[in-house]
Order: sequence, then C-alpha cells, then structure tokens
Amino acid sequence: MHTVTSADGTTIAYERGGDGPPLVLVHGTAGDHTSWDVIRPALEAHVTVYALDRRGRGESGDANEYSLEREAEDVAAVVDSLDEPATLLGHSFGGLCALEAAVRTDNLQSLVLYEPTVLRAVDGLYSAAVADDIEALLADDRNEEALLVFLREVVDGLSEDGITSLQSSAIWPERVEAAQTVLREYRTLADYEFDAAQGRGVSVPTLLLVGGESGTPDEETANRLAETLPNSRIAVLERQKHLAYYDAPDLFADEVLQFVRETR
Repeated sequence: MHTVTSADGTTIAYERGGDGPPLVLVHGTAGDHTSWDVIRPALEAHVTVYALDRRGRGESGDANEYSLEREAEDVAAVVDSLDEPATLLGHSFGGLCALEAAVRTDNLQSLVLYEPTVLRAVDGLYSAAVADDIEALLADDRNEEALLVFLREVVDGLSEDGITSLQSSAIWPERVEAAQTVLREYRTLADYEFDAAQGRGVSVPTLLLVGGESGTPDEETANRLAETLPNSRIAVLERQKHLAYYDAPDLFADEVLQFVRETR
C-alpha cells in the first residue's frame, strides 16, 4: 500500500495497479479498497488504478472528530499527489466524498459519480429510526448486527444471497471491525445539503451513472446534478441497481473506460 498525508495529518492509504492514465476509486459506506476487486482487472488493463481506503478502515488512519470535509480533503490529497490530472470515480457515499473533493483540487481530468448520496433526508435517503437502531447495536458491541441492519435497510440492490456471500468472504471480519464508520457516515446524510453554487464551479467533464432499476432518489440525484454541474451527462446502466460494478463489472468498466478515453 502507498500513503499520502491528508490536510489534518491523517494517513490515507491506497493500492495502485495497472498502466495508463490515472483513475482514483472512492468506495462507499461499509467498504474499503477491496470493494473494487471484481472490476479492477478490467480497469487496470487500460488505466492506472488508485483504490483508496477511506479514513477509519483498511490501512488508513483516523481522527477523533469526523466530518465530510475531512473525507473530501482525504480524496483531494490522493488526487493532488499524482503527477498528472486524474479521473475521480466515487460510488454512493464515496461519490459524495468525490463530489466534495472536486472543489478542493485542481488536478482533475474528469469526474464519475455513481449514485452519490447527495439528496437530503427529506428525499428518503436517511432514516433516523434506522440510524438509532444501528447506534444501539454498536453501543452494545454488536457490530455485525449493526452492519447487517445497514446492508438490509439502506443498501439498495443487495439481496440476502449477496449478504450471505459477503459474510462468508475473507473481507467480512474487516467490514465488521469498521462498522463504527457506518453510523457516522449515515448520520452525515441527515444534515447534508448540496451547495448548488459550489457545484456550478465543478467544470471538469462529469459522468453521472445511475442504475436502470434504481429507485427514484438516485434518478432525482442524477437529474439535479446534471442541471447543476455545467459539463455533465447521465448514463443509465440498464438492468442494474446500486452495485453494478460488482453485478455487471464488464458493463460498468466499459462505461467508465469509454468516458476516460473521451475526456483525455
């Protein structure tokens, strides 16, 4: 693993592989850099992948106080450490981090946001009751149960078979160990409000990915961002939901790589 130091002194780790123009991957809640393992071979045949561990999981450090701003600074630190402008790809909460990072770096070639959690609680992305359930389980050191509540109640498109498969994988213990990060990220959605004026300053080419079978909040998010980000377009991943990079890696990789080629 390679590392950079973020603005607040936290060490952020990332794994590098492949050859070609730089592509920085930012995983969602309850994940780490291994979230991209299924799709990385297809990407690394054409680009250099930088798959980071967001703070509080994997090889990255953490701090006593948490905020979305620190997360955005972490992503920007990785992007700024590269020798040439990069494409930045963020998924779900990682997409939110990537969007916020885009206004904090001048080293971007382009931006890919896959169903970022931009809409506020009033739009159905956040449930105080679910957050309270997760918090109670974590307070009782029932990390695995808390993580399962999040996966079942919040993550769209993850079936029980998918959850069972994840539980039996080698990465599950690390997911359970980092379950405390789930609550703090989920709570962030209760107060987050996208700054449209700031968004209009993100002028790099931006691809907004949305699953063809995803719910209304994700569709509305893509539409709102398309109206705000001045150089953006929407691409629909047919017959997919929130985990297309895992469920249909070839489809997902083709869409991303085509966009990278178009924007070089």
